[in-house]
Amino acid sequence: MPAPVAFPHLSHPGRLPGDQGQGHSAGTGLRIKINAFSFPNTSLAFVPGVGIRVLTNHGTANISTNWEVRATLFHDAGGADLFLSGVYFTGVIILTQNALGHPALKLQDCYAQVSHAHVSFVGDLSTLYNTFAEPMEKPILRNLNAMLCPIISEEAEVLNANLSSLEVLTKIDNFTLLDYSLISPPEITEHYLDLNLKGVFYPLEDLTDPLFSPEPFELPERSDSMLYIGISEHFFRSASFAHFTAGAFSVTLSTKEISNHLIQNSQVIGNVLSRIMDLYILFQPLMLRIMATEPPVVRLQPGNFSLDIPASAVLFTQPQNATEMEPIVSMDFVASTSVGLAILGQRLICSLSLNRFRLSLPESNHSDIKVLRFENILSSILHFAVLPLANTKLQQGFPLPRPYNVSLVNSDIEVFEGFVLISTDLKYEMSSRQQPSFHFHGWEDLNMIRGQRMGQPAP
Repeated sequence: MPAPVAFPHLSHPGRLPGDQGQGHSAGTGLRIKINAFSFPNTSLAFVPGVGIRVLTNHGTANISTNWEVRATLFHDAGGADLFLSGVYFTGVIILTQNALGHPALKLQDCYAQVSHAHVSFVGDLSTLYNTFAEPMEKPILRNLNAMLCPIISEEAEVLNANLSSLEVLTKIDNFTLLDYSLISPPEITEHYLDLNLKGVFYPLEDLTDPLFSPEPFELPERSDSMLYIGISEHFFRSASFAHFTAGAFSVTLSTKEISNHLIQNSQVIGNVLSRIMDLYILFQPLMLRIMATEPPVVRLQPGNFSLDIPASAVLFTQPQNATEMEPIVSMDFVASTSVGLAILGQRLICSLSLNRFRLSLPESNHSDIKVLRFENILSSILHFAVLPLANTKLQQGFPLPRPYNVSLVNSDIEVFEGFVLISTDLKYEMSSRQQPSFHFHGWEDLNMIRGQRMGQPAP
């Protein structure tokens, strides 16, 4: 059997699930509240083809109760503090997928037991009751142990209902949606858990699948990190296609805006503006519109993530006494960029840097002095104005999958043929006021913990 995955110490105040007060004309009423609990020894282990076995022992809990006793000739009420130790729980969380591509779970083989209890009463007759506290601890344990698994199973059903209500389509920006539904049930072996997610971008108004299909890929055999995330080339290609279809790859800049972006590059700005004036001998206001003519081409090769952007540049001017801008020159070009990757704030951040720039012209025109000047101008504007604007928008990044209150730490990113691999450890952080529960944020085209990403659309 593999070594269990150790979870950090959990300590948290809260209310016992299913806590309800009861009152009777004759009998007893009891209200239970958990003030704090601690599970210092909790572990998980994979059960091949089934799910994840959870084991915790040596747990403790501080519980307060308000009780009431009613009988024909007697009535009393008060409170009690209960300290539980030797808390033990084991069960198997079965992971599946529903028809809509949501993750689903249920609890199986639940066993829970508390070994020791110490009770102390408060109230008018607390001194009398405390003399009988020790004999009462055994029936308290017996009743509590009978309640634990039904309560835990009920909470598992609530968690499953929450998972089933998660949106598998999430809005990324003003142009696109991302479908991160499961495309197959989770695959569980003795050594790893695989979650295969669709990870396809769509324009906001069109959920038609792109014409190109994903290629399967297999993550390398690694064991140094807690989590491995594979992001396929298809993920980035669909992002490129969806943003292009939605009209996201277009920018229009005035000479004033260009100047503002270039102002920190004093050696460049003078040359750029003087060349524009020298080339066209125009003194009217100028506007430059740059837009992609085809979806940018994504290439993932070992150690290299590149993006080639086919585009056109149109220079407009507004003649005197005219109300509309008129184009004075138009040229097609291809900008070859390198894509840098980083993880910031639990999101994958991309940034672009210009490698090469070339105009798409007949070979005979490449030596034309005006063409060369315009090529230099455009290259400078792309480098110092357009790409910084694009990188600002890319800073919002893509959310990476992680359990609630779990951070990605010690992360490393590698580019392989056809996919990006993120190797990371996990750090659990929980506020003293938060309930210990797990749910997932935005899942992309990901393959978690070894295995093959087949990349077939969800049924």
